Amino acid sequence: MMVGFVRYTRRLLGSVARPAKKDTLQPWWARVGLVFWFALGWLVLICLSAILADVLPIDDPLSTDLDRQFAPLFSEGSLLGTDAVGRDMLSRVIYGARISLQLAFTAPFLSLLAGLVLGLSAGYFRGRVDSAVSIFTDSILAFPNIVGVMVVLFFFGATLPVMILALAFFGIPAEARVARANTILFAEREFVLAAQAQGASSLRIMVRELLPNVIVPMLSLVLFGMSIVIIIEGSLAFLGVGFPPPTPSWGKMIADGFEDIGRAPHVTLVPAAVMFLTILSLNMIGDSLRALSDVKASSV
Repeated sequence: MMVGFVRYTRRLLGSVARPAKKDTLQPWWARVGLVFWFALGWLVLICLSAILADVLPIDDPLSTDLDRQFAPLFSEGSLLGTDAVGRDMLSRVIYGARISLQLAFTAPFLSLLAGLVLGLSAGYFRGRVDSAVSIFTDSILAFPNIVGVMVVLFFFGATLPVMILALAFFGIPAEARVARANTILFAEREFVLAAQAQGASSLRIMVRELLPNVIVPMLSLVLFGMSIVIIIEGSLAFLGVGFPPPTPSWGKMIADGFEDIGRAPHVTLVPAAVMFLTILSLNMIGDSLRALSDVKASSV
């Protein structure tokens, strides 16, 4: 339901977030729109809060106080209230951002690196290399990513490095397909043919000629991958296979407060709102960057 709401909001705000092609003479910061800057501001706020959590004047996220169970929003000493055992929601949201952001800023970029290698190789060499890469990516896509991550966590333990590697592995197919498609698009351009005529090696052509053109549209895809990673972590926590307690994460907070949503809805809705705004911001920034790259491509 959250994914559908995010997609609907993206479509609703898409016309604001995407720059108009007729204004290509304006600098990029004037063409991205206000939504881009609001989204970027939210991400900067979340990232700085997570990085500076240890020095911020907030409570210990693991400290309990049974006398302050389910304190409401804006109560004395608790801006966002407390949970079932009196833990401060604001501090837990900030410390929980560390888990989600570490996943979001590592797993998609590992997928990007692997996808670039596979996609560039498949799109440039074609033939058997392309067939082998296609079989590999199709095999990964045939297995549901959430189920696959659950199996990996079951056998290797629900630790941050294991989850990062598992999410990165299941994110490879999307990156490899986009890299392959863009490599095929640029492989027959004049600058590539000129490099081949001058005797440049295949590795040099892929790194010097194709990579700078292929990586631009893939960077916007990484932002969408970051939002998907956050959603998967929340889904795993809701299914009970996320990080073990007392580690705070947005997904775990949503799952823990769901049983008491009738009497204390803020325990679930606060982390859900923070997750929603973060995912929406990533998608809005990705839309804006993709539109900018489309404008540049169409003007060439």
